[in-house]
Amino acid sequence: MSAVTFPEFEAAARARGYDEVIERSWQPLVELDTHTHPFSVEALVVQGEMWLTVDTQTRHLRPGDRFDLAHDVPHAERYGSEGATYWVARRHAAAA
Repeated sequence: MSAVTFPEFEAAARARGYDEVIERSWQPLVELDTHTHPFSVEALVVQGEMWLTVDTQTRHLRPGDRFDLAHDVPHAERYGSEGATYWVARRHAAAA
């Protein structure tokens, strides 16, 4: 588990201009094919594990690992045998 609390993560993200901050959980072994989002993302994995693929590079992410994505960046996601939970800050295009 992260040493950062959710309220601390949220406050820091909002100070950087992110307009939505949520906790997101995924069931075990879920795979999401390549897709995009209409918002930028900054996230912190807090439980489980996941693999994030952008272009041809795949990152294996565990609790304490962070990742970010600009809006409309194609990516794929895969979640481990225990699923995963991460805190995610989103900056929607209108707020950019």
